[in-house]
Amino acid sequence: MLAPSALARDTAGTYEAQGASVVALSSLPPQAQRTESLIRQGGPFPHAKDGAVFFNRERHLPHQNRGHYREYTVHTPGAADRGARRIVCGGRQPAAPDTCYYTADHYNTFRRIVN
Repeated sequence: MLAPSALARDTAGTYEAQGASVVALSSLPPQAQRTESLIRQGGPFPHAKDGAVFFNRERHLPHQNRGHYREYTVHTPGAADRGARRIVCGGRQPAAPDTCYYTADHYNTFRRIVN
């Protein structure tokens, strides 16, 4: 993972590295930080669909074999349903993912999360 100090930062806490948009975990909403913490703890998760395989049908994330990515709900205050925010992580061990991505717009755009 690239260290944020090695990247150019803009006012929204977003970094650019080799053309891929990345964001510091500390710049994400508190609900996303909590979800990321739950992922690393292995749960428990508040939604039955949390941890389900994410198929990357839109191909916005790097290509990987089916089952590589898993998705997790990021609570959206005031939303009557799961809302649009998610964290999608990839790797062999769900509680120790290789890479995680944040989307605030239901999979239209992703930013790689860095510590």
